[in-house]
Amino acid sequence: MIKRSLLVFIFTLAYFVLVPAPHTASAFQGPGCMGKCTDCHNLSKEDAAKVLKADRFKAQIKDVRMSPVKGLWEVEIAQGDKSFIVYVDFAKKFLVEGKFTALEQLGESQPLKKIDTKKIPLENAIIYGSPKADKKVIVFDDPECPYCAKLHEEIKKIIATRKDIAFYIKMYPLDIHPAAYEKSKTIACLKSPKLLEDAFAGKKIPKPECDSPEVDNNKKLAEELGIRGTPALIMPDGRVFPGYAPADVLLGIIDNQ
Repeated sequence: MIKRSLLVFIFTLAYFVLVPAPHTASAFQGPGCMGKCTDCHNLSKEDAAKVLKADRFKAQIKDVRMSPVKGLWEVEIAQGDKSFIVYVDFAKKFLVEGKFTALEQLGESQPLKKIDTKKIPLENAIIYGSPKADKKVIVFDDPECPYCAKLHEEIKKIIATRKDIAFYIKMYPLDIHPAAYEKSKTIACLKSPKLLEDAFAGKKIPKPECDSPEVDNNKKLAEELGIRGTPALIMPDGRVFPGYAPADVLLGIIDNQ
C-alpha cells in the first residue's frame, strides 16, 4: 500500500507540473530528431530536480534515463524509504505517472531479471543458515530499511524449516538513510548477525572497529548489477527479486528454478 505522504507527493507534483497548454506538446508530433534522441534532447538529474520541485517535497532524483516510449524521460525518485518512477516529456511540460506495458506482453507475467551470481563475492557476507546448504540466496540489505527488517523475519522462518537454503547478506546502505553507512560498516566489519538484528530492531550499535572496504565494494557492485533499492534478493539461479515478500512466496520462487 502506498503511503499517504507518497500519494500527496505525486498528486502535488501533478498540480504544479501538469500546466494546461494551448497547443499539443511538440515532443509528440512531427518528424522528430534524426539519429539518437539524446542528440537533440537532454535532462540531467539537476534539471529533473528543478522541474519536479524535488526540494519542496524532500525527494531525491536517483536516476534519469530514456524511457521505453519515445518522447519521454524515465525519472527514478526516492522519498524516505520509497522509490518510484515517473516520466517527463522531452519538452519538460508534462508529468506522466504509471508504467508502460508492451501490447504483446498483456496478460503475461514478466520474467525476473537474471544476473551471473559468480560476479558476487560471498566470503565476507553474513550467513543465515548452513554454509553447506545447496541453495544460496544473496540479499542486499540496508540496516535502516524497514522492509529489510520485515524480510529478515521471513528469512528466519525459512531457515528454521529448510536446511537446504542459506541466505548470504551483503550490506548495502542507501544514500537516503544517512546513518546506514556507518551501521553497515560496523556490521560488515564483525560479520555479526546479532548487530544486524539490533540495527533492524532500532537499537544503537557501536562505531566501526575496522576500515574494511566491504561496504563500498557492495555499493559499487550493486550499481554495476543495476540494483537500486533494498531489499534485493538474488535467487540461486541468478534471478533478481526486488523488495519484501512473505516466506511462502519466497519459497515458491526459490524452489521454482
